[in-house]
Amino acid sequence: MLKAGGEMLDKVMFEEIIHPEKWINECYKELMEKEWNNEIERCRRHTERLIKRISNSQYQFPSECPIKGRYPLRDNIGWTEGFWTGINWLLFEKTGDPLFQQTAEKADIDFIHRIDCQIITNHHDLGFLYSLSTVADYKITGNRKMKEASIDAAETLLQRFWEKAGVIQAWGDPSDPSQQGRMIMDCCMNLPLLYWASEETGNQKYKKAAQAHIQNAADYLVREDGSTYHTFYMDVKDGKPRYGSTHQGYSDNSCWARGQAWGIYGFALSYRYLKEQKYFDLSKILANYFMNRLPEDTICYWDLIFDDSSREEKDTSSMVIMVCGLLELIESGLLDKTEKNLYQSAVWKIMRQLKERYATTEEEDGFLTQSVYNKPKNNGVNTPCIWGDYYYLEALVRMTSNWSSYW
Repeated sequence: MLKAGGEMLDKVMFEEIIHPEKWINECYKELMEKEWNNEIERCRRHTERLIKRISNSQYQFPSECPIKGRYPLRDNIGWTEGFWTGINWLLFEKTGDPLFQQTAEKADIDFIHRIDCQIITNHHDLGFLYSLSTVADYKITGNRKMKEASIDAAETLLQRFWEKAGVIQAWGDPSDPSQQGRMIMDCCMNLPLLYWASEETGNQKYKKAAQAHIQNAADYLVREDGSTYHTFYMDVKDGKPRYGSTHQGYSDNSCWARGQAWGIYGFALSYRYLKEQKYFDLSKILANYFMNRLPEDTICYWDLIFDDSSREEKDTSSMVIMVCGLLELIESGLLDKTEKNLYQSAVWKIMRQLKERYATTEEEDGFLTQSVYNKPKNNGVNTPCIWGDYYYLEALVRMTSNWSSYW
């Protein structure tokens, strides 16, 4: 057992990588920066085409998943619009092309309007929305209007915090008993907005809420074997744990791949802000569990309960989130030489598989095929998705640049 801290974390098992030889392969080092940059150029072409289509309409955003090869366009009303803005900021920083800055800044003005008018902000995904839009804008350009909007978004997110339960409620009205105290693994990626807000304002209330939430996520969303629940309910009256369940996974007892990936990256990000070793260790625990359950081609199925004997769909979006989490661990400087080489080789191998076997055609929207949005609802199955696009590009940029995180 690896004692990572917390009432439940003392019981979490740390799995060593079962077949390290599967990952350590010198040939993957030969896919050097030129080829990764060529892949960034492919993503650039796809993005330029989508920008042209958006500019021909009243400004809108790509929705979650393409239909018949094209992203439907919609207003800034969902949880994924920030990924589009983040893609454009990444491409601007990588290429210097003002087209991408102009596109991102135009979108960010719409994000100011959204938070000012509180347009569908009654959920926990404000971190996904604003870390990759107005926070990124402020970090890159210094635009103080973007800083103000980002802090407003953090303040709105803070309103969903249940102090007694110590969690940020994921979905639904806080007055809805069926949703009260429900946290989900995805929210680990929304917490950086709160950490950042405390750093910028000096007001520790944002950080304290994020700290309480990440501790409860560690204690209750993570199971003893290193797998994770998608969701967990806390009692908002007495703060006691209730039960875990799934929302997008195969079953309450299985391990939804994207949730596990959110945890890998999210706990690593909380370590970066808090410098508490237990979150770094927990990210590794989740990463090793994930890697030990990958199929032959190293690209996961949508739930980690499935293997190559199943007829289920792969989920490339989970893979690129996991890769970004591994890169966060690698860049921390805390891994020993063996761990670093193992994770780095895994990044190279997975990214090469994605590039060679799952890249979209030039005619399609999106960067990668075969992601899964919500299999239980048969929504966005075996298709590209906008968050998969973002995290794939983030990984490519991190592998070829000294990137300053938007998170």
